[in-house]
Amino acid sequence: MPNNRKTARQRLIQAALQLFAQQGVTETTTRQIADVAEVNEVTLFRHFGSKHGLLLAVLEEAEVFVEMGDVLRQQASQIQGFVPALQAYVEGHLGALEQLPGFVRSLIGEAGQYPIENREAIGRGLGQIQRYTEEYLSNIIAREQIQAQLSPTQLASLINVLLLGYAVLEFTTEFHGLWPNQEAFIADMVALFRLTEAVSEPEPSGPDSSSPNHRTTGQEEIQDLPASLVRTILQKARSSGPQVYALAYILFGAGISATEIAGLRRSHSIVDEQQHVLQVSGSASRQVPLNQWIMGHRYGSYTKNPLTQWLRTRKDSQSALFVDGSGNPLSVAEIRQLWQEITAEVITPAGHAPTIEQAQQTWRVEMLMRGLALEDLSILSGCGPERLQPYLRRAREKVALEQALRLDQRPGKLEA
Repeated sequence: MPNNRKTARQRLIQAALQLFAQQGVTETTTRQIADVAEVNEVTLFRHFGSKHGLLLAVLEEAEVFVEMGDVLRQQASQIQGFVPALQAYVEGHLGALEQLPGFVRSLIGEAGQYPIENREAIGRGLGQIQRYTEEYLSNIIAREQIQAQLSPTQLASLINVLLLGYAVLEFTTEFHGLWPNQEAFIADMVALFRLTEAVSEPEPSGPDSSSPNHRTTGQEEIQDLPASLVRTILQKARSSGPQVYALAYILFGAGISATEIAGLRRSHSIVDEQQHVLQVSGSASRQVPLNQWIMGHRYGSYTKNPLTQWLRTRKDSQSALFVDGSGNPLSVAEIRQLWQEITAEVITPAGHAPTIEQAQQTWRVEMLMRGLALEDLSILSGCGPERLQPYLRRAREKVALEQALRLDQRPGKLEA
């Protein structure tokens, strides 16, 4: 049955994307695309003129790319700081590409066989992504008053080339070993732009810079959230429904990124009476515990918690751990959108809306405060010990503060 809610043009674009990913651009015929879209082949030619015209439309109008552009425009007005903005862009871009690895492989692997019209279409499609990126970076640079040595156009070009290169490595090789996971690649990208002074954020001043939950390092800004705020976010998530509650529970209870959550499947949730573990896939697969206790509050048991409760409500056969209203896997952009919805009225001690990255930072700091060794956190997080040093410093600061507060409640004896 055709999807009457979509126009013939939309169905043709989605059918082309599906077939290009499955059997390649070269081997896919216009007749096959029309059949899958359940339209006449004449309709395809009326809308796009030829297969290369359709390929251009796929690159410019496919839902995954249009959604990425919409999310970028929204994030540009919400995210504070260049580093979180760059991290959000990279995650969203790679998340979009990860939804169609077969299409990426086809574009790269068959490029030498394409006629000039197809190669031009690819170039124009990449140009559209470039424009999205330039607009996004221009808004961030202007709002944050960033000192940029390169123009938004130059920055966008460098970023997109790096991302495309990384995506090609991920989708065309196994165990390349250049980065242990996507997070490490993103961290190195950020460090590169800072090292070369391509961008330089102004020094913080005023109340934000002295916030006890804000620590700036040469590698990453550590902005862990206080327990009361985490509790508020989880309560808001609970009122938004079982899936959103389970999503927030994983963010604060396992400390994995939005990109990693988007890749989770039902089979990746491993539960028994003694543990609840998530199998996180990527360049370096690893297991992460899903904690019952989050900042002093217990959220059920290993076998009965927000995630297991959400899975019990599922009636579909979709393997993805989280799904949208149509039953398709949630994308990174959709996960970020849900986070923004549940934190819309929440303000951090620094006076900003909390970012999704702060959930992961909060988990890491809490694990160290609870006694987890730095080397063990490195294994669980997939980050090298050197990158976790700022978290260790932050955890020690919080422990020292707690100890000082306890001493203040038990005054010592005055010496004569």
